[in-house]
Amino acid sequence: MMPRKEAVRNAMDRKKLRRLLRDFQRGHSTIDVLLAQLQFLPYENTGFASIDHHRDIRQHIPEVIFCPGKTIEQIVEIASRLHQHGGPVLATRANPTIARALLTVNANTRYDEQSRTVVIGRPPTRKTGRIIIVTAGTSDIPIAEEAKVTAEVLGSAVTTIYDVGVAGIHRLLDRLPELVKARVFVVVAGMDGVLPSVIGGLVSQPIVAIPTSRGYGTGKDGIAALHTMLNSCSPGIGVMNIDNGFGAGCLAHKINQLGKKR
Repeated sequence: MMPRKEAVRNAMDRKKLRRLLRDFQRGHSTIDVLLAQLQFLPYENTGFASIDHHRDIRQHIPEVIFCPGKTIEQIVEIASRLHQHGGPVLATRANPTIARALLTVNANTRYDEQSRTVVIGRPPTRKTGRIIIVTAGTSDIPIAEEAKVTAEVLGSAVTTIYDVGVAGIHRLLDRLPELVKARVFVVVAGMDGVLPSVIGGLVSQPIVAIPTSRGYGTGKDGIAALHTMLNSCSPGIGVMNIDNGFGAGCLAHKINQLGKKR
């Protein structure tokens, strides 16, 4: 196992990598020095976790802690090492006990009970593009908020429009002038799961759809909504797994950033 101080010293992010390459380009470093640094593009072995510090360079999305199934001690240890590497740390599906424990990593730790997320450190202050997150019902908001927190931590600007499902379609149509300003949508719906298809028929932007487990008996904990979204006749809709707000936030952020580059 790599000693902790050595792992932190050799930690690599995009800023440090850019600096190393610039020094080499300007003749301030040698190829041997550069190779010695790059051989530690790290993952950090703790015995119970292999922490992927290199992920932000490859994917522009750093490693995130999924809390269920981990002990509090494991979560705190992973968070501490990620935090030492730099940038905000996101933990998902956290409960208040986990959130309190993560305060020991950094006092600047925020827990959102509705989305069950913990953010350690300061997210980017400058956010780009525009993701609009829409829910069919109020019961879908916790999953939408997980997507919102995720996208904001990654650096996207997010607007939310909640409780505009098809049972009162006039509520959605009333927001059309705002909807057309999005770069990408996240649409969250349980029950019949039809809202992404409706929005897909009204706008040109890509849609990330999330079926939720909200609903009654034959909804089968989101299976009915999932099937509806997968069978949508509206083009340009991608469907996430049931209740996967985190995955939707990541995908919407990546699409949003593509818009920025163009």
